[in-house]
Amino acid sequence: MLWTSNGPLALPRNRNPRRSCFGGLRDQAKLSRPFTLERVKRNVSEIRKICVVTGSRADYGHLSPVMRAIAEAPELKLQIVVCGQHLDVKFGNTWEALPADGFDIDEKVDIGLTKDTSLATAEATGRAVAGLAQAFENLKPSIVLVLGDRFEIFAAGAAATLLRIPLAHIHGGEMTEAAMDDALRQSLTKMAVLHFVAAEPYAARVRQMGEKPDHVFVTGAPGLDYLNTKTFITRGDLAKDLNIDLTKKFFVATYHPVTLEHDYGAAAMEQLTLALETFQDASVIFTGVNSDPGYAEIQKILLRFCSSQPYKRKLVQSLGQYRYLSAVKEADAVVGNSSSGLIEAPALFTPTVNIGDRQKGRIRSPSVIDSDEDAAEITSAIHRALDPDFLKSVTSQTPAYGHSGNAATQIATVLKTVKLERLSIKQFHDIIPAP
Repeated sequence: MLWTSNGPLALPRNRNPRRSCFGGLRDQAKLSRPFTLERVKRNVSEIRKICVVTGSRADYGHLSPVMRAIAEAPELKLQIVVCGQHLDVKFGNTWEALPADGFDIDEKVDIGLTKDTSLATAEATGRAVAGLAQAFENLKPSIVLVLGDRFEIFAAGAAATLLRIPLAHIHGGEMTEAAMDDALRQSLTKMAVLHFVAAEPYAARVRQMGEKPDHVFVTGAPGLDYLNTKTFITRGDLAKDLNIDLTKKFFVATYHPVTLEHDYGAAAMEQLTLALETFQDASVIFTGVNSDPGYAEIQKILLRFCSSQPYKRKLVQSLGQYRYLSAVKEADAVVGNSSSGLIEAPALFTPTVNIGDRQKGRIRSPSVIDSDEDAAEITSAIHRALDPDFLKSVTSQTPAYGHSGNAATQIATVLKTVKLERLSIKQFHDIIPAP
């Protein structure tokens, strides 16, 4: 069922349900109250061009199901712009995953991020605005669609806004108090005219920011759509694929820079490695560090840790969403400070040890154990995650974001039915009327 923040959205009555790319029939629902998008008459003579911007493996993993749903819809034309970390060889040239998945890339925008400093990030953001604006001018999309809160995605939002192209944003309304991502995410909310959020509390926060309730949709997290249809890779096949010993316990770990801490989280990364050292029999699959300021020092610590036992500690710059979710499903715990530990891992009933404040403000599932940035506390939290009684309690409770998703179909439905003329002028919706 497709939900706005005011209730379910009715699909056009003359529309025949058809099978989506994730299986199953698209849902039809009745409105709990009148809604401006309910009676939309789509203009069948004009195919809408939806331009999706992706800057890294992090957002692409969540966007991929949405991109497939857009590509499948005959009323929509998918356009793809890649930029940022995707195009950097240091991060694995992750743009190559898109053609491998069957997607055609329309534009590549190199933002020239060569250092891991705040100044370099600010300069790269400026180049991203200019480059993405030119890409949008070339493609002339009907709507630009972005996900998340990274600086290159903020640049995409700024470029679309300045070109007067309607912006749609996924995963707004969330909070991450220890990262500059928080300010970028809330800024994207104010630039966007359509909002696809992961949970009702996030919808409430978007409405609180003055966004029209009828343009706020509770679709769930699109990253969970994978859980509907995928047959996951077994532990044995993962071990062969990654050339790592997974015969005993193993952890999936991700640690990104904490951009509002003075050392960007480097000291905490040292503490994490000290904690992992205490689990001598366990293997660790580390995923790559993102390109935020401070990544180089964290990457150096990580490489030193993994090189000491290469057959039991493996750094993989990008597992891809399929391998990543398979690893999380098979892992004994997820450790670090990534949002995937709060969204995807709980849906797979894998305990998470969440370190520090990078995810402070996001909704927690019962399977998430928060830990300070201290080796002893991290060690204690991991032991708790491995406790059979804790594991039993985790499997008996409902994850905060659900077990699976249908966000992609819902997002595509809105994109092809919303009246574009209603998006041309952004209005502030007062919860309490202004004096």
